[in-house]
Amino acid sequence: MDTILHSLQGLTGFGLYFLISIVALMCFKFLYTRITPHNEWKLIKEKHNTAAAWAFGGATLGFAIALGGAAANSVNLQDFVVWAVVALIAQLLAFTIVRVIYMPRIVTRIENDEVPAGLMVCFISISIGILNASCLTY
Repeated sequence: MDTILHSLQGLTGFGLYFLISIVALMCFKFLYTRITPHNEWKLIKEKHNTAAAWAFGGATLGFAIALGGAAANSVNLQDFVVWAVVALIAQLLAFTIVRVIYMPRIVTRIENDEVPAGLMVCFISISIGILNASCLTY
């Protein structure tokens, strides 16, 4: 019984980190949909656009991986929030660089439901998330 009670002492910290993570994830999704010129939700929900689903899902997963790295390596809640913001900026910047430099037609290709384009954004976003999470260490 003492072991269980001892383990549950971290429940408050878990709750706070988890709540902040959910809020950060919602902020990321909001900001990501603002920097992309296409409407992901409309493409996914109304047009059943697979490329948009892959791209948006990968971007979300990539940020969640980075956010997990920030949570695992932070020393307190304030530190976690700071590194969550850094991770968010890095993920958004990655999409912007891909869109502007490497694949200037990516938006049109996603709107046209070209799955390879969506997959590239997906895997680039996940790769950036893994690198992001790895770099968020002390």
